[in-house]
Amino acid sequence: MPVLVASDLDRTLIYSSAALALTMPDARAPRLLCVEVHEAKPLSYLTETAAGLLTDLGDAAVFVPTTTRTRKQYQRINLPGPPPAYAICANGGHLLVDGVTDTGWHARVQARLAAECASLAEVGEHLLRSADPVWLRKHRIAEDLFAYLVVERELLPEDWVKELAVWAEDRGWTVSLQGRKIYAVPKPLTKSAAVREVARRTGAELTLAAGDSLLDADLLLAADRGWRPAHGELADTGWTAPDVTALPERGVLAGERILREFLRAVRQPT
Repeated sequence: MPVLVASDLDRTLIYSSAALALTMPDARAPRLLCVEVHEAKPLSYLTETAAGLLTDLGDAAVFVPTTTRTRKQYQRINLPGPPPAYAICANGGHLLVDGVTDTGWHARVQARLAAECASLAEVGEHLLRSADPVWLRKHRIAEDLFAYLVVERELLPEDWVKELAVWAEDRGWTVSLQGRKIYAVPKPLTKSAAVREVARRTGAELTLAAGDSLLDADLLLAADRGWRPAHGELADTGWTAPDVTALPERGVLAGERILREFLRAVRQPT
């Protein structure tokens, strides 16, 4: 039976220049491969070693990129290795099969959101009304499924995100702070639900996962084995689970370590 490997991308496998966390002397820094260009500028990287590991992983398992990015944002990424047959975008709102949205899956997600939580319009309006222009830089609606803000972190009041999380909780939504972005996501919109669907379609009996943020917690809990780096929301809050390993690495070297762990588990599933 195939092994399914579902991994978050940003700050888990790929890293912006600001998130690389290269603390070693320059002469010992790893060689990097750019895997995303946006507006003619390099944006995201992994190490060259990680690129080779990801290629090996794509040959050995069903590798499923699993991201909160929109489809357009995901399609900017050019990962090494065989093109994934499945990809999960918009935190589970879109299941791509050979790069094309599965419309049936998307319709099921939309029906569940309509039935189980407050509307995107209500949440988006609250975000705009409560955010302060002093620190708010952008307000975005993603795929008509969730909303996020781009903020100046040093100006963001410490309690604002906590207060937003309490407000959202009562309406069936989750709040996640990742770098300069504050996400508001419906609770039924989960990566784990989409990963279970891919497991069903592929017949995978073993699922491995990795992620760094609050929005990855359900993915890690749903997997048979999971890994998280020493950075990100989960690390900052000390989040743990019985089948999830907290790795000591931070930054781009954590992405390399995660791929080593994936390959080891695929090759020795017991």
